[in-house]
Amino acid sequence: MSSNGLSRKVAIVTGASRGIGRAIALALAAEGAAVLANYVRDRTAADHVVADIQARGGRATVVKADVSIAKEAAALFEAAEAAYGPVDILVNNAGLAHYAPIRDYDEKDFDHLFNVNVKGPFLMCREAAGRLTDGGTIVNITSTVTRVMLPRYGVYAATKAAVEQLTRALAKELGDRQITVNAVAPGPTDTALFRHGKSDDQIAAMAQAAALQRLGLPEDIADVVVFLATPAARWVSGQCLPVNGGFA
Repeated sequence: MSSNGLSRKVAIVTGASRGIGRAIALALAAEGAAVLANYVRDRTAADHVVADIQARGGRATVVKADVSIAKEAAALFEAAEAAYGPVDILVNNAGLAHYAPIRDYDEKDFDHLFNVNVKGPFLMCREAAGRLTDGGTIVNITSTVTRVMLPRYGVYAATKAAVEQLTRALAKELGDRQITVNAVAPGPTDTALFRHGKSDDQIAAMAQAAALQRLGLPEDIADVVVFLATPAARWVSGQCLPVNGGFA
């Protein structure tokens, strides 16, 4: 295991069972952090993440929780504290996507999307505001779609924009404790969630739209999250970092 200032840190990563969340959990553990890997549905995938971390000499445990429910959000912190001690790093990655024209968007889908994508990070941030160690780190995963005009993405983009504003306000509220709060906004990233419902031509077109002419990899996002958790990013707070290869 390498160490970049995280060897005695404790991290919670929500939505850690696959995709970007999985990559973040692995990357934080590789830098020495003890990781609580959260999942809500796929226990098998979450167990694989923990097994991969442990096989590489890292420390990790898995906890099921729906972060859009206040008592379950609190339970994640309680589990991390019981296993490893006070939490230093929170990564709010859990989320879902549903795309449709605004005129056709079902109200139940709207409520569900905001419940998961906005209420979840809000509850976790609210819990972190009282429990995170001084000098800690919060990273919220948002999306580059807040910067582009894509049809069918309106409601999804609105959820991510809301989290970006929560990020900016919370950075001011926690700054006196030297806690940094930032958002990372991936562009098109090669995950099962991104590929779902898209044709090969659509995926290729989105890859070519990036300046670097490829899709992002989950590890591309994870590396930036790790940076934000290290002392090297101690003067970065209240920011939304587009990590998109020049997509927007």
